[in-house]
Amino acid sequence: MQSPLFAYTEQQSQDRYTVQNPQLLRVALTGQDDVLARKGAMVAYQGLIDFDGEYQSGGERRARARTGEGLDLMRCSGQGTVYFANLAQYIHVVDVDQDGMTVDSAYVLALDSTLHTEVVAVDSQYGISGSGKYQLHISGRGRVALMTSGRPLMMRVTPETYVSADADAVVAWSSALRVQMQAQTHSSGVRRRRGNTGEGWELSFLGQGFALVQPSEVLPPQHAAIGQGLAAQFGVGQQGAHGQNQRNDWGR
Repeated sequence: MQSPLFAYTEQQSQDRYTVQNPQLLRVALTGQDDVLARKGAMVAYQGLIDFDGEYQSGGERRARARTGEGLDLMRCSGQGTVYFANLAQYIHVVDVDQDGMTVDSAYVLALDSTLHTEVVAVDSQYGISGSGKYQLHISGRGRVALMTSGRPLMMRVTPETYVSADADAVVAWSSALRVQMQAQTHSSGVRRRRGNTGEGWELSFLGQGFALVQPSEVLPPQHAAIGQGLAAQFGVGQQGAHGQNQRNDWGR
């Protein structure tokens, strides 16, 4: 049997996390260190691997119910190799240091079981109930595999150069950064997206670190013809960010 498909064989590496290709992650397990992965993300494995649902404490369940932020994980243990992917999104491995990382949980594919996670809030400058944003803070030492819709942009933040980005395009940032959610509009219009520009809430970052942005937004462009009615225009309902269209593929 011959085919160009044989060019896509397993990557040979001694690393625990290996990006097999831009959209597929390979994780090596030795029997001593488990990996936590997004439920349903396993696409193949070799060896003796066990998959179990990861226990959530009462506090984690309450935080998830109250904020919508959190991780649905499975614990992978044993000896062998596991391959993970999710909707053919691009995969990036990040080393977490003592400063930690803040991330939108929707973009977490896998992480070391030694890392700690907790839900944190990013408040808006206007103090309007419901206009803030909840994210996941990851601390400890270990690795996290993140996903992006398309090839991302890593933006450096320094005391001399602060960065602002669309809140719906931000994937992760250094937890040491000072962050504020804001809209560049007068106060009477903060409840809606800015006029006909299609732009809404922004996250502004100050300090020393990085901000990771993907070339895709949770919400569709202003006046996008997706579904029907005002709700569809703003990405809610059956075709919205929390409905059936979970890939952010608004043009397909």
